[in-house]
Amino acid sequence: MDNFVVEVKGVSKVYGKTIKTVALHELNLGFKTGSFNAIIGESGSGKSTLLNIIGTLDRPTKGEVIINGVSTRNMSKGRLADLRNETLGFVFQFHYLLPEFTALENVLMPYRVAHGKADKESQKRAREILNLVGLEKVENNLATNMSGGQQQRTAIARALMNKPKIILADEPTGNLDSQTTDSIYQLFRKINQELGTTFVIITHDRRVAEKADRIVEILDGRVSLDIIK
Repeated sequence: MDNFVVEVKGVSKVYGKTIKTVALHELNLGFKTGSFNAIIGESGSGKSTLLNIIGTLDRPTKGEVIINGVSTRNMSKGRLADLRNETLGFVFQFHYLLPEFTALENVLMPYRVAHGKADKESQKRAREILNLVGLEKVENNLATNMSGGQQQRTAIARALMNKPKIILADEPTGNLDSQTTDSIYQLFRKINQELGTTFVIITHDRRVAEKADRIVEILDGRVSLDIIK
């Protein structure tokens, strides 16, 4: 039996009622625990829609998403929010850091959402993660006083705070130069290997995709290519 941490089964997504736009056509995909995956495709291919559905930020029109062996089909909004905070970490093209908070405070935010005040143990964990991503020297810097690469690393550290099983990344290096892009992907690999975190990364950059163990290409809402190295 395949050890999938997340599966999409027969997932379709249709937008509009009068004029219907089909974004995804009955997709079936499973991602194994600890795997490192890239999803590629042109703009408008449906790849970001797929990521949003995998991340339970959007619901499919048809089909279901199964996370950790549990179907999310009939979950309430509150249960889905808990599931996201407990199981999923998100990294976007835009880091969405809170500018009035330090790097450390931004990293602690998912813990505070789940538990309220950050205790000593959670602060220790946040510092360990900042160390993991190479930001121990700027933990007290405001988000606005960090470089683009440092801001994205802070966003990655924040995504790791609640020990997610899965990191979903949507064009995470889209705003970064090639050197910083390489360092971010090396960091993803380090996290994948050391923590066993599953990665599903959306990218339009084939050079980036080639660093993954599996490449899934989405074309017009369908899987056109699925290569496992």
